[in-house]
Amino acid sequence: MTTYTTCDLTITLDGYAAGHHQTEQRPFGDDGGDGWGDKLHAWYSEGPEKHPAEFARMMTAKAFIMGRNMFGPVRGDWDRPWTGWWGDNPPYHAPVFVLTHHPREPQPMEGGTTFYFVTDGIEAAMERAREAAGDGPVSVHGGATTVNQYLAAGMIDELRLHIAPYTLGAGVRLFDGVPPLDLEQVDVRATDSVTHLVYRVRS
Repeated sequence: MTTYTTCDLTITLDGYAAGHHQTEQRPFGDDGGDGWGDKLHAWYSEGPEKHPAEFARMMTAKAFIMGRNMFGPVRGDWDRPWTGWWGDNPPYHAPVFVLTHHPREPQPMEGGTTFYFVTDGIEAAMERAREAAGDGPVSVHGGATTVNQYLAAGMIDELRLHIAPYTLGAGVRLFDGVPPLDLEQVDVRATDSVTHLVYRVRS
């Protein structure tokens, strides 16, 4: 059975998942808030009580893929022991495969999360994530540049967008470099802080 691949991404109304000028102090860069995604991800801080379906969907993933920019601000060789933005117990509780050009040993964390660093491309990361997930889904978790690569390669089955009600005007944008997609809308739900959209990506 082919592993089902999903993607959850929060974006602004004009399609940006982060602003420019990411730093360790401001992981989302010039995001229209304080740089920590407080404005972009206001819905996430409201928790599963207000967004039960969305949190339940995200928790079904058995393995995750992310780009190095999402993992952290360190560029080039791993010259310091960076372990992510999330503290000692990241929220994934599953294997996470980080795309990078620079080799590094796996980084085990509390709560069942282990970061694995993949240097041979998006297909290799997907293969390893599918193997780790077994019969469970894989989540391509961001950022937008990584999601765009997987969309362009036809390797995402379900796209879940969480649209914050403001525009940014510049930054890292979803769908840049992605050929036209045929999407089937399967769910939509709006609150005052976000509109949740779920699309099936038709082959």
